Amino acid sequence: MAIQAAASPAPRKLRLRDLLEDRRAALMLALGFSSGLPLLLVLGTFTLRLAFSEIDVKSIGLFSYVALPYSLKFLWAPVVDRTDVPLLGRLLGRRRAWMVTTQLAVAACLVLMAFADPATNLWLLGLGAFLVAFCAATQDVVIDGWRIDAAGSDFQGILAATSNLGYRFGLVAAGAGALFIAAETGWRFAYLSMAALMAIGLVAALLAPPFDEARRTRAASEPEGPPRSRLWSVRRAILEPLTELHGRLGHALWAILLLVALYRMPDFVSGVMASPLYKDVGYGLTEIAAVSKLYGIWVGIAGGFAGGWAMQRLGMFRGLLIGAFLCAASNLSFSWLAMGAPEVWRLIVAISIDNFCGSFAGILLIAYMSSLTTPGYAATQYALFSSLYALPGKLAAGLSGFVVAAYGYPVFFLLTALVGIPVVLLCLAVGRPKPKADGAAELEALARNPSAGTEISSTGSQGATQGT
Repeated sequence: MAIQAAASPAPRKLRLRDLLEDRRAALMLALGFSSGLPLLLVLGTFTLRLAFSEIDVKSIGLFSYVALPYSLKFLWAPVVDRTDVPLLGRLLGRRRAWMVTTQLAVAACLVLMAFADPATNLWLLGLGAFLVAFCAATQDVVIDGWRIDAAGSDFQGILAATSNLGYRFGLVAAGAGALFIAAETGWRFAYLSMAALMAIGLVAALLAPPFDEARRTRAASEPEGPPRSRLWSVRRAILEPLTELHGRLGHALWAILLLVALYRMPDFVSGVMASPLYKDVGYGLTEIAAVSKLYGIWVGIAGGFAGGWAMQRLGMFRGLLIGAFLCAASNLSFSWLAMGAPEVWRLIVAISIDNFCGSFAGILLIAYMSSLTTPGYAATQYALFSSLYALPGKLAAGLSGFVVAAYGYPVFFLLTALVGIPVVLLCLAVGRPKPKADGAAELEALARNPSAGTEISSTGSQGATQGT
């Protein structure tokens, strides 16, 4: 194990000149933007649109289910990993063809949402949001796979950092940008503008190197066997990544999956009700855009860097434990916000606490999930982890409106904070699982490199998932 760790290349940190000199880093910035843009348009910005359209709080909670594809993408990730888009796959390569297809589909579905009126066609608006989430989640699978295939372990920290930066720009555009536009010209033009911005990722996908040649070479080097059916190939695509994980991590895998599944649950349960809370307390679209969707993004970035620093100084599992506590306790800031007047300084305090703590926790979790994947199965394995970390919270979040209607906002956010208690206990119980020797070097390298932990997290006030 010591020999392998010594032989592993030291991870590099992001430098400004990397964006100018290395094509992969510049493209990752644009692809990160394309990945982050659709997220709030079916979550935080979408729930604000519903709230300001006078949709009741129970329905707003139920509409959070339209974003479930982000948590279920592991079900179709093997298909994306192993099959080509007809025609485009031959012209552009597998990864690029899927990126182009999903980006065009996201743009088309955003146009559908733009022309759907909540007052008369609420079902059509919900359908458009679901389709955006499905296509965007598929895009995330492909972009994550491209990022991992595009570089060795020494360059992954740089690509993760540039992806994080681009993702944040996408959140700013879909959050503050869309709300400012909606306040001035209405929701239709806001969503049409967001559809047009998907062109940034589309251009990056067309310019990106395919990185398919290594995959073809490996496939060509495998000994030919008897012809297999397409069903056998799909089963192999699904089972092999899971078998590899279990073989490498042993029985500790089940405890790890449970930790991943519950870690961000307090954020996801509370996140759906944050936007209706702002509106019901008395804040306007411009105030929400400036504080929650613009200022809050940069506070989240600071929390992300703090999470990377904590991972370097304290180690992966101590950082995870601190993040679990902060993630849950930060929800108490919304209970406090709900009991006061609509003063801007109160909103700034609540958003600062929630976004900093949520990003701190998310960075630690996503870096941990990334360290568990293996090249060759990276897209499928990472999709499994990134889906599990949001699924339980999103399933429970659909009922959040009923709890708010029955008990009010202060009690609701107090209950979400209490959810974090068993998560902290689980962190203590899991301890430090010892990976197999072949994965030890990569895990140690990521644990020592804070920039590898700067992948985007989902802040609690947005209820978001990176990649979500």
